[in-house]
Amino acid sequence: MTVATTIPQDLHAIGHLEALQAFCQRVFLPEPGERLVFGEGPEHARLLLIGEAPGEKEAETGRPFVGNSGRLLDKYLQEADLLREEAYVTNVIKVRPPGNRTPRISEVKEAMPVLLRQIELIRPAVIVCLGSIALQAVLDRKAKITEIRGVWQEKDGIRIMPTYHPSAVFRDENKRELLKQDLFSVGDALKEKGIRPEK
Repeated sequence: MTVATTIPQDLHAIGHLEALQAFCQRVFLPEPGERLVFGEGPEHARLLLIGEAPGEKEAETGRPFVGNSGRLLDKYLQEADLLREEAYVTNVIKVRPPGNRTPRISEVKEAMPVLLRQIELIRPAVIVCLGSIALQAVLDRKAKITEIRGVWQEKDGIRIMPTYHPSAVFRDENKRELLKQDLFSVGDALKEKGIRPEK
């Protein structure tokens, strides 16, 4: 990932997601042949899903969670009676790290001002942090997914559900039911808040 210029810490002059995306296009430079993956969904979605970084399929299409992890996430969202098209889906990092490696701390720091402004503009009621990178970016740098997964957190009036990244299920089958359970909790929380009608 290449950063073309220093990101100003105060992005409050940017008043909507489209302008923030245009800013990202100028600042975060993907590898040749790849695309920036800003995020997608309703501008004021009540549910915000945050992953780690785009993978190969995401960098090809410019859309988040469209590879194997995305298909698994879509399936579990549907089972939890959550519609992906009603959620905003993004990643902490907006371009694919070379070789799909884990993002470096420096890359997360560079991406943080944009992610925080994205959250401010969307103003979700609930955030789902998919994996430790998202959890540490949103909640606390020292937070451990293994310790607080499935336990509701709160920050700035937003409820936060830390859970496993869908890719973790491919490496550890035991995490499958836990991820599903957490998404069901999110569905229940949104019903309680009157954000989703009972069926």
